Amino acid sequence: MRILITGASGLLGLNLALNARHTHDVIGVDRNTLASVPFEVIKADLLAPQAVQHILSQAKPEAVIHCAALANVDACESDPDLARRMNAELPYELADACLRRKIRLVHISTDAVFDGQLENGSYTESDKPNPLGVYSQTKYEGEQAVLKVNPLAIVARVNFYGWSLSGKRSLAEFFINNLGNGKNVNGFTDVIFCPLLVDHLGEILLAMLERGLRGLYHVVGPQAMSKYQFGVEIARKFGLRESLISPQSVDKSSLTAKRSHNLWLSTHKLSTDLGRELPAFSTGLEQFYTQYQQGYPQKIRSYQQI
Repeated sequence: MRILITGASGLLGLNLALNARHTHDVIGVDRNTLASVPFEVIKADLLAPQAVQHILSQAKPEAVIHCAALANVDACESDPDLARRMNAELPYELADACLRRKIRLVHISTDAVFDGQLENGSYTESDKPNPLGVYSQTKYEGEQAVLKVNPLAIVARVNFYGWSLSGKRSLAEFFINNLGNGKNVNGFTDVIFCPLLVDHLGEILLAMLERGLRGLYHVVGPQAMSKYQFGVEIARKFGLRESLISPQSVDKSSLTAKRSHNLWLSTHKLSTDLGRELPAFSTGLEQFYTQYQQGYPQKIRSYQQI
């Protein structure tokens, strides 16, 4: 399959492209961040006039996985117009263009569309979102736009971790970088989420395309945990001092944008439609650590334009 991946320098986009190139014909879209990557790259600004049409005409993909977004939560609060353009209007434009050209589309959304007030159990795809900030609001608008204009598209609500181009994009890297330098950090005990290794997320997205799925799915890890617990699990696996992680409430943090407390998402629909169980958290953590041992973080950072 010929697959176009937007946001190819991002945490998901880059790992997805590097893994998918072994079994698919991959083309990445990047503004000007990547260098010497082992897959084809189209340098383009997705927000430029007619950029979507030009890119699709040039790449001629059979499928598009749209990873590009303004994902920095606090940056979205600072520039809501750019957030809406990137997270809501661009997905609509891309979904419409893909439908007209008979190109399959996977649009990446976020677990943060929920307000996190669900007290018992997990959110399903039928639960109504209530986004709290500009980032989550614009991502929810993007979901709605994609599903309305392109009923054949997949919308995947995700939460993932892995090794990034800058070495600073994922929560796992945050804990490793700080604990590795002997620094004290806070771990939120009242923010529950379902972390999934980025490599596993990529594999699942490709499997969803290959099975011809469509519509809204929760594509997160099958195990819910607090961000504090996640940090402890990382520390233990990497032989770092878990005592450096201070349990804290997110409500007492200095973060600008409001965060949801409970983002436990049910993956029952996804595992049922895929016909298999999702990889356990321990499996993902083991692979993440193996990548560290094999020098993968250094390798992925070598693709950054100097």
